Amino acid sequence: MSEELILLKREQDIATVILNRPHKLNALIKPMWQQLGEVMRSLSDDDGLRCIVMRGAGDRSFAPGNDISEFKDARSNSVDAKAYGEIHHAALAAIAECQHPVVALIQGICVGGGLEIASLCDLRICGRSSRFGIPINRLGLCVGIREMQALYNLVGKAVTMEILLEGRVFDAEEAIQKGLVTRVVADEEVEQETYASARRIADGAPLVARWHKQFMRRQNDPTPLSEQEKDASYLCYDTEDFHIGYNSFLDKIKPVFKGQ
Repeated sequence: MSEELILLKREQDIATVILNRPHKLNALIKPMWQQLGEVMRSLSDDDGLRCIVMRGAGDRSFAPGNDISEFKDARSNSVDAKAYGEIHHAALAAIAECQHPVVALIQGICVGGGLEIASLCDLRICGRSSRFGIPINRLGLCVGIREMQALYNLVGKAVTMEILLEGRVFDAEEAIQKGLVTRVVADEEVEQETYASARRIADGAPLVARWHKQFMRRQNDPTPLSEQEKDASYLCYDTEDFHIGYNSFLDKIKPVFKGQ
C-alpha cells in the first residue's frame, strides 16, 4: 500500500482497524475503500483473532462519508460511479461477511459512508457528542440498493426512510432512540468502553461468536431452513470449547477457550 489510509493495530486477539485521513476527518476515498476491503478480508481469515474494533483516526470523527472533492475525477457520471461502486461494495461486503465480531468505536461525526460502515458492525458504541445522518439528498445523490441494506436491517423501513428523505444530521440521544447505536457513553469514556466490550467478546468462545454471526445473517433469508442448517445449532456440543466452558462453570473458574 503506497499510503496507509487504513491502519491496522493488534493487541493479542483484538485487532483495531483505523480509517486514517485525520486531516479530512477520515473522509473516504476510492483507495481507502480498496484498502479497507483488503484488510477486512485478511482479518476474517485469521482464526487466531477474536474481535475487531473499527474506528476513525483522532477523536473528532469516525468518518463523514465520501470525500466530495474526489467526485470530479472518480464519480462524475454513472459509468465512473459504477466502477467506484464495485470497490465500495466489495469493502462493505468484507465487513458484513467477516467471521469475527466487529465493534464500532464512534467519536464525533458518523455520517454517510461512515454510517454505512458503522451499520455493518455488530455493535456501535458512541460518545454523547457524536452526530449521525446521511444528508446526500442535498447533493442530488441516492443511497444504492446494496448500500441501503445494512441500515434497513438495523433500524427498519420507517427510520431508514426518515434518515434518507430528510437528510437531517442528529445527535447520539436520537441515534440510540432509533436503534442506530448500541450504547451511548460520555465522550471521554468511548474508547475505554469499546475496548472493554471487545475484551468481553474476545473472552467468550470464538466459535460461538462466529456461529451467532452466521445464524444472524441467515435471518434475512426467507427460505425455509434446511435440515443441515437446523443441525448446525447443535454442533457447539461437539467442540472442545463447550467442555472447557461447562467444566469451568462447574469449577467456578474463568474459561480459557481454544477455538476448537
